[in-house]
Parts: sequence; C-alpha cells; structure tokens
Amino acid sequence: MSSMPESASASASASAPVPVPGAMLGSLSDVWQSSPPGSIYDYIRVASFSLGSDGRIAQWSERAAELLGLTAAQALGKDPVDAFVPAELRETGRRKVADILDGREWTGLVPYRSPQAPGGVSIAEVYVMPSQDEDGERTALCIAVDVGALRGLETDLAASQAVFGQSPLGFFLFGTDLRMLRVNERFATVFGRPVEEYRGATAHDLLPRGEADRLAAALRQVLDSGSSLTDMPIMGPVPGSHDRRRWSVSLYRLHSGSGRPIGIAGLATDVTGRRRAEQEAAGVRRNLALLNEAGARIGTSLDLETTARELLDVAVPQFCDLASVDLYQGLLSGDETPPGLADGSAELRRVAFASAVSDGPVAFGDIYRTDDSGQGELPKPIEVGEVHRYPFHSLCAHALRTAQVRVVTGRDSGEGLELGTMLQSTLLVPMVARDTVVGLAQFSRTKGSEPFGERDRALAVELAARAAVSIDNARLYRREHERALILQRSLLPPGDPEAAGLDIACRYLPGNAATEVGGDWFDVIELPGHRTALVVGDVMGRGLRAAVAMGELRTAVRTLALLDLEPAEVLSALDEIARGLGAPGGSTAGARAAGRSADGSSDLSEVYLATCVYAVYDPVTRRCTFANAGHLPPALVEPGEGALLMEVPPGMPLGVGGEPFEEIEVELPDGALLALYTDGLVESRDHALDEGLQDLRTALSTDEGADRPDSSLEDICDHVLSSLDTHHGEDDIALLMARVQGLPSGSVGDWQLPSDPQSVGRARELAREQLESWGMEGLVDTTELLVSELVTNALRYGEGEIRLRLLLDRTLVCEVWDGNLVQPRRRRARDTDEGGRGLQLVGLLSAGWGSRRTPHGKTVWFELALPDGESSGPDSVEALLSLW
Repeated sequence: MSSMPESASASASASAPVPVPGAMLGSLSDVWQSSPPGSIYDYIRVASFSLGSDGRIAQWSERAAELLGLTAAQALGKDPVDAFVPAELRETGRRKVADILDGREWTGLVPYRSPQAPGGVSIAEVYVMPSQDEDGERTALCIAVDVGALRGLETDLAASQAVFGQSPLGFFLFGTDLRMLRVNERFATVFGRPVEEYRGATAHDLLPRGEADRLAAALRQVLDSGSSLTDMPIMGPVPGSHDRRRWSVSLYRLHSGSGRPIGIAGLATDVTGRRRAEQEAAGVRRNLALLNEAGARIGTSLDLETTARELLDVAVPQFCDLASVDLYQGLLSGDETPPGLADGSAELRRVAFASAVSDGPVAFGDIYRTDDSGQGELPKPIEVGEVHRYPFHSLCAHALRTAQVRVVTGRDSGEGLELGTMLQSTLLVPMVARDTVVGLAQFSRTKGSEPFGERDRALAVELAARAAVSIDNARLYRREHERALILQRSLLPPGDPEAAGLDIACRYLPGNAATEVGGDWFDVIELPGHRTALVVGDVMGRGLRAAVAMGELRTAVRTLALLDLEPAEVLSALDEIARGLGAPGGSTAGARAAGRSADGSSDLSEVYLATCVYAVYDPVTRRCTFANAGHLPPALVEPGEGALLMEVPPGMPLGVGGEPFEEIEVELPDGALLALYTDGLVESRDHALDEGLQDLRTALSTDEGADRPDSSLEDICDHVLSSLDTHHGEDDIALLMARVQGLPSGSVGDWQLPSDPQSVGRARELAREQLESWGMEGLVDTTELLVSELVTNALRYGEGEIRLRLLLDRTLVCEVWDGNLVQPRRRRARDTDEGGRGLQLVGLLSAGWGSRRTPHGKTVWFELALPDGESSGPDSVEALLSLW
C-alpha cells in the first residue's frame, strides 16, 4: 500500500476547487493562486501516517509527529502499537491492527501517550482506510484526530452560536468582499428585516447613500488595516417607519488560524433612546446654565431699559437668534393701569432689540402698518424707542390679552429677501409680574436652527418672568424715586435764591445717587427791612425718614423767621419742635419721656436730632448775626485774605434740649464771601474732619477760589466741589455761598423824628423828597399816606423818639421805630367807629406789612412793589372808600 504525504494531502484538501457557476471561475482562480495555507484542520489537529504490509509504520507526517510526540526517526519501521499505545492496551491494539491488515476499514478511539495531556494519556479518533502497495500487498492509510481538540472546538462553536444567536446585541459578519455573511436575530429585529434577507447584502442595501458610504469606507479600512473601530455613529430609517434611528457600530477583522483575514465582524447597538436622553440631559444642563446666567445678569440695575437689554444679552445667541422687548408706554410713564392694558391694545415702546444675524431691526412677529401710499399693508420693522400698537386681532395682542405664550411658525416667501421670511419660529412671551402684564418679549430662531420645543417654551417663560419682575421692581422704584424727588425738591429753595445785598449760589448733592433723598437742607429767607436769613441744616440719618424730618424743620424755620425772632430764639424754638417730632402726639413732654429710658439714662434713639446754623444779614449795616446748633462753623473769606473758619459758639444739636443757644454779630465788608455747608462736604472715612476743613479752606483760598472778586459764585461752588472728595457716597452735601454786596448809601433814607404831632407832616415831606430823588414819583401818594399812618400810631401808642427809614432795592420798604414793646394788632373797625382803620389801610395798599421787636422797642414796616411802568399800583382813594 502507498499514500500521499500528509502535508501534501492537507494542502490539496484545503485548495481543492469546489464546483461553481462559470461566471465565478475567473475570480476563484485568483483565490486559488493567492490564498495562503490554513483551514479547519489547523484547529482540529488532524495527522496522517501509513502502515506497511508488515504492520509497521511506513510513512510518518509532520502533523503526526506534532500530535503523537514521535519524530519520523522514532516512528518509521516501528510497530504502531508499541510506538504510542500504552502497555496495558497493546494486546487489544495488535488484534485491531491485524483486522486492519486483513482489508477491513475501521474507525475508533485509540489511547496514546501524550506528555501534554493530564495523566500523560490522550484519546485520538483514528480512521483507517485499507489500501495496496505497488506489489498488491495489503497496507493501510490512517488519519488521526485529537478528540480533546475536537471536543474543544465543538464547545467553542456551541458557545459562539449561543452568543451569536442569543445575545441582546446585534451581531453581523461581512466577508472580504464586503457582503454580509450572517446576522443574528437581534440585528434583524433592530433593522426590521428577516434574517435570511441579509445574506449577500451590502451597506448600501441597509442605509441611505451618505451613511452607507461611511459604513462601506469603515469596513474597507478595518479589513485593510486590521485596526478596530468602536462607537461609530450611524443614522438611518427603519423599514416601515419614518423615524430616524441612531446606532453605534463597532468593527473588527476576523482571521483564520494561520492569520489570514477571512472577514469583518461587527456589533450594532440601537442608541436612539440613549441619544435622546443625552440630548435631553444636555438641554437641561444648557437651560440650567442659561437660567443661572440669567439670575446673575438680569436685574443688576434699577433701570427699565438696562434690564430689558440684560434679558436679550442672555437670550441671544445662546437661546435664539433674534429677540426684542416691548413695554407698555403707560407703565413706563408711571401710570398704574394705562388704557388698553387689559385687551392688549395699549401703546407699547420697544426698549431693546438684539440679533445674532442682523445689524438692524427686522419684522418678526411685528405689526403690519400701511405704507405712505395707502395702497396696502407692508411689514415695517419697529425701531428701538418707537411707540406702537399691535392690532387687536394679531397674535401679539392676543398674547398680551391672555398672558399666554404663542408660537408663530416661519413663512416661506419669494416676494423678497427680508429676514422675516427666513425665520424658523417665533415665541411671543408675555412678561408677567405680580399678575400684571408689563410687556411682550419675542424670541425667534432662523431656518436651519432647531425649532422651539416645550422645554424652550418653559425656559422662555422663566426668562421673561425674571426680567418682568426686575422691570416691575425698576418701575416701582422709578415711581417711588420720582415721588421722593418731588418731595426733596419741594423742600429745597426753587431755582437760584435772591436776596437784597447778597449774591447767592447753592449746591445739593445726595449721598445716595439712586434715591437722591436725604436730610440735608439749606434755605434763603427774606426778612423785613431787606434783611436775609441764611440757613443750613442736617438731620441725622438718611433716606425718606430723614427727608420728612428735614421738611418739618425747614417749615418750622420759615414760620419762625416770619416772626422776625433773633437767631438764638429761632434755634431754641426749633429745639423744642425737634424734641416733639419723635414723640407720640408731638408733645415736648412725650419727647422727654421718649428720650429717657427705664433706668433713667439718656436714650436719644427715638428723638430727631439735627444740626443747624442760622444767620441773619442786614445789608444796611453790613452786619450778620449767627447762631449755631451743633453745626460746623461757617467759612469766611474777606477780600485779599485767606479763608478762615468763624468762631461761632457750636451749641448742642437740635432735639437734645436743655442748653441755651448763643449768638454773635460780625461785620462783613463788601466783597466778603460766606460759605455755609454740611458735614458731607468735609467729612469722610478716608480722612479726619480737620483735614477736610483744611481742604475746604485751601479750596476757597486758591486762585480759582473766593479771593478773586471777578470769580462768579457758580464757578467757586464748582471749584470747591471738584477740589474736595464729594463722590464718597457716605452723606448728603449741601453748600450755600453768599457774597456780600450791601445796600449803597444812596438807597437808604434814615431820619430821627421827635415825639411831636408835627413829626407826621415832617415824615411825609421827607418820604416825598426821598422818593422824588430816587425817581419813584409813582409811589409818592401811597407812601405818604402809609407813612402818615405809621408815624401817627407811633405818636399815639409808642414812646420816645421816632425813627423813619426808607430802603430801596428790589422793593421799597418803610420802617418806623418807637420805644414801646407792645405790638400793633390789626382789628376790624365798626361803621360807627371814628378810628381803628389805619392798619387795615396799610394792609390794603402795601405788598406786605408787619412788626418786630427790637432791643429798645419795636419796628412797624410795610413794603411796596416798585412800579413796572404798566400798572400804577392800588388806588389810595379806592382803598379809603373800601373801608366804609
């Protein structure tokens, strides 16, 4: 018997052609020539050998040497039973060999020695095929297979089949020609086709062109390079459904036992749900980040327009491509409920617009208005700052009317290239704060962007609500601010105060620029005799409470000033008033009780405290009387001299009580400058009070300061404020500056008259002559009549000498002195009375009249307006007749 060498037979077996259709012969011939060795026999360990007619080993293959552990030299010519069968089984083995040589085929399990096997013995399945040699003698060709390797291969195949068939993941196999060889049930279920339809399919049979090209390129890359590819995203539709699915595909190359590439294996997982969840999570994170940014950026200012712009800065481009904010015009003006607020037809003003795709406003969800020709309605973008209305039946008006979000889809139009036709969708979001709609926010996305979803609607409502609350707060603040400003300005002198013999300038700077309300005040009060009271005060504390207290004290100062009291008396009366402001009912006793705690100690927490300096300037004598209640001393700059602080007794603050106030009288030369101020001008945390006072003196003494007679007071005020630290924001600042001019001697007529009836006629003559010298002939008759009345009363009810004085400035003032302290009292005379009508006549003919006490008696005065050339003033005859 003879046989082929095992390696040749194995190679022939592996390369033997399989009958195929003629169309495939050309390609199979290429495979025949180029395929390297390697087959299933590499995995199941097949070996071959032959037995000669003598029953001994005649041929021994290399595979047999590997399997049975004997070299050809050790095996050839040996009895196969003695060569590799264990000793205890050799007898049975010889009988089997004898049967084989008798010409019978045999297949069975044969134990053999194997050093690698546990126990040193393995089992081989041997297939014996009888044959003959060239002499016709019986021989045998034997094929042996390692049963252990075969059983392992069966197990591996069963496990692979279980994994491939039972796995919840989609497995697939591609051949080297990039056609599908096999898929599992899960893959077929995912892609929606029966399993048998996938055999021979390509990537283009499964996916749209673009995705198929990507998958085919990836298969070719893995097959050529051998590198694995993981988590490749693939998208495509499922047969019978319009939904697009997303899969994650991993690819790796398969090899034979010899390393030859035999195909590509892949794993496909449907990640559509996971992708949606990831997108939802990303959207939630983006929205949370956007809300966090909105919380940090929206509402940083109490300005309506700024808040609206902050909303758009957050929304564009993170949330949308274009946005605008419209607010009700009436609410911006301070109205609580503007007409049309309920039905959405009220006027609105566009306060902000932002765009990531356009430099100017565009018509998106906007109102349509008639063009100038009146031939039709054309979209016209609303400019920022423009006041407009939305038509009643428009979606914008409906959103405002119902406080519900409306979605406007984009429109396609070939009529023009306006940006409005390029919008994907628009959200119309009413801005609601405290159950009140304050305006409308519009958010738009252009085509190509993702349209607004429910989550976007909720986010837009939240953004608009946050902005609406801030805008409503700003509106309420603006309203209260305006009210506070009205209160503050009503408590300060209007315009530039005027006074006889004084040039006056003033400044007020609130410590808090946001409220502009505080407790500092200044005042200029005209007193009889062309005298002027200058007042500067500071209520301790800030805000509206301090402003109200300041207003009460300022009113009290004006009332006391009309009584023409001395400065020290004015402050004493103010002290009593301040002590009563903080007590129930405003009583002084209550104030003392409020200022005394249970243990008897002083507690001023409930008492209004204030400082004040009160000065009265007489332009005739050029003398000024000062009284101080705990205030900083006035600054005085005389011509050619440096600034100095006047030594005015400081006194106690108003509201403390228990201490009298002192006053001093100072003569002020013409051209001297007087500065009254509050502590906010010179006091700060950055420096001591003494340093601030020195800085004030320096500012007043510089070349730009008060020592230059040609400097205007307005310039001096500005110079002082710019030189000192007035922007610290710690306290209000009030500055009152007055330059002394005095009345010229030619504007004063002053005479002493004896207590004699003839003085009445003499007084009339002196008044007539003085008025004629001033060119005031139009006032002669009235002045003579009133002077006669006052001098007559001084003779009748007064004592001592009589003094007559005429003063000419912006008005004409006549004063009559006498030595009696009893004040005149105006009364209504009856028809039968022969007298008692003099003061009534004075009140009828004069612009004002009154009396005041003096250290040695009293002064009665009246005032007449100067003729303006158009009216001659009241008729004295008519006035006399009206008394009866």
